[in-house]
Amino acid sequence: MTSTAPPPATVAGGPRRATPWWWRDAGGVAVGLSLLVVTALWVANRGLQALGGDWPGALDSLGRLTGLLASDLLLVQVLLMARVPLVERSFGQDRLARWHRWTGFTSFNLMVAHIVLIAVGYAGDARVNVFGELWDLVVDYPGMLLATAGTAALVMVVVTSMRAARRRLRYESWHLLHLYAYVGVGLALPHQIWTGTDFAGSAGSRVYWWTLYAAAAGAVLVYRVGLPLWRSWRHRLVVDRVVPEGRGLTSVYLRGRDLHRLPVRAGQFFLWRFLDGPGWSRAHPYSLSATPHTGVLRITVKDLGDGSARVAALRPGTRALIEGPYGRLTAEHHTGGPLVMLACGIGVTPLLALLGELRYAPGQATLVYRARSEAEIAFRAELDWLAQRRGVRVVHLLGPRARRQPSWLPASAAGLTDAEALRRCAPQIAAADVYICGPDAWTAAAEAAAVAAGATPRRIHTEQFAW
Repeated sequence: MTSTAPPPATVAGGPRRATPWWWRDAGGVAVGLSLLVVTALWVANRGLQALGGDWPGALDSLGRLTGLLASDLLLVQVLLMARVPLVERSFGQDRLARWHRWTGFTSFNLMVAHIVLIAVGYAGDARVNVFGELWDLVVDYPGMLLATAGTAALVMVVVTSMRAARRRLRYESWHLLHLYAYVGVGLALPHQIWTGTDFAGSAGSRVYWWTLYAAAAGAVLVYRVGLPLWRSWRHRLVVDRVVPEGRGLTSVYLRGRDLHRLPVRAGQFFLWRFLDGPGWSRAHPYSLSATPHTGVLRITVKDLGDGSARVAALRPGTRALIEGPYGRLTAEHHTGGPLVMLACGIGVTPLLALLGELRYAPGQATLVYRARSEAEIAFRAELDWLAQRRGVRVVHLLGPRARRQPSWLPASAAGLTDAEALRRCAPQIAAADVYICGPDAWTAAAEAAAVAAGATPRRIHTEQFAW
């Protein structure tokens, strides 16, 4: 059974102004300034002068600097993923996730350098064994036992964030372990307050660090806890019906209260929790698979063997809690003219929603839909409706993966380069806004093909499934 596409209607939340271009630059400048401020405070507390003294003092000073930079980046990392709307709209989840990972690993490496430099510097000054000095630091110095526990929590987060570990973990397990980063940040604070020379050394240092900690904690409490609870209570979303869409695909229709006030756009996603029994506390990211019309939302979920499998068993009336909306794969990027949509598998869902909201003339929009077989093509009725009523050109690329990797094409297109195949599927690619959604490696290959086919990089918009 498949659903029938509804005609275009009023979009929930109404029109949204484009994100100001300077927001991104302001965010990057703010992060750079925070690192400069930390370095300046270290210099003001005689950090630079200490480098000219004996070697234990120099190592101790460098240890202070690496610790300060590690703390600063750790708090920046928290702010990057605190779901602050201004930050989300400026950069998007894909880019924020990459920066979050980069700042996390950089902060961790600086933290390790901080521990080694401080231990070696203190041991050299006292002329004792390094490991014995490290033990004394942990046991005798105020806040160090808590900081050690926080470090252990951060080590666990870093190890489980490595690609090899993520491939072996379920999303729910990874997400739960990742929350220990907040524990690590919280446990490190007493050590910095009680023993940190650059915290207690000046009023300016204390003002800066308290402000940064308060901003990070406040952003998490407001945007990761408060706003989701408020929106869930205000809109009272419940499951209206559950509809199978194809092999392993299930659509869930949800109704609620005052959905016209929910600031969501086609192409965005929410983190969903369904109150249907044990496991409800673990959130899953699902995109809207239909234009968010007043009074109803729809998500479509692929059974991947984790918590997504339970979606097919949801019953009408089940309450849903939401976080979001998130994502920048929206109509605000469309500058008019031709459109090319490239979808792989379940990645068709946000693009299908966008095709219902975007403005385009008949013949201007092309959807290239990659699937392994005919049986895995979903939303046939809606695609037919879009083709007949709005003139969307739908191109199906079916079959197993091409042997050459990376490639976005099936094996049946082995005689063509990625760019040549794309130009055949979408001749208007060079003049089009290009929207791409699919698995990580496939999206990267499709984006490279679009650039090689003549698309303007700034007009290519992506949404990836990687976590």
